[in-house]
Amino acid sequence: MQKSLVSRTLLMLFLCLLSIAAAFGQKKFTPKSYIEEHKGLAQQLMRETGVPASVILAIAIHESAYGNSRIAQHLNNHFGIKGKNNSKKIRSAYKGYSSVKESYHDFIGVLKRRKSTAHLFETCFGKNCEAWIHGIARSGYSQTKTWKTHVLGMIKRYNLEEYDKI
Repeated sequence: MQKSLVSRTLLMLFLCLLSIAAAFGQKKFTPKSYIEEHKGLAQQLMRETGVPASVILAIAIHESAYGNSRIAQHLNNHFGIKGKNNSKKIRSAYKGYSSVKESYHDFIGVLKRRKSTAHLFETCFGKNCEAWIHGIARSGYSQTKTWKTHVLGMIKRYNLEEYDKI
C-alpha cells in the first residue's frame, strides 16, 4: 500500500517537473546569441535591398526583446508588425509568421510598400544606418518618441555596423 503511494507521489513529482521544464524550455536569446543567429539573414537582405544589416538587426532586437518577447516566440514576429494571425496560444493584434525568416522578409516588404518609407530605397541606398533610422522613425514606424534613440543605441552598444561591411 505504501509503495504504491510513494510511486504515485514520485510519478506526480516527475510529471510536474517535466511540465515546468517544457514551459521554460523555450530557447532564450542573449544579445550575442540573437545577433549570431540572425546576422546572416540581415546581411543577405542588405545585399538584396540596400537596407543596412545593422538597421535590420537593431530594429529586430528592439522590437522583439532579442527574440524573447511573446510575440516573437509565438508568432515569429520580430518587428512588431501588426496584422492577422491564427495563433491558438496567444491573442494578439500582431501578425503571425510561419518562420522568423518570413518576418525579416516582410519587414523589408513593409518598408518598400509604405509610401512614407519607399523613398528610402532610392535616397538612402548604401548610406549609413543613421539615415535609415531617421527615415523610418519619421515615417511613423513607431509611436514611441524614444524609438529612434533606442534603436541607434542598440547599433552602438552591440557594434552592429560591423555587419554592414561585407
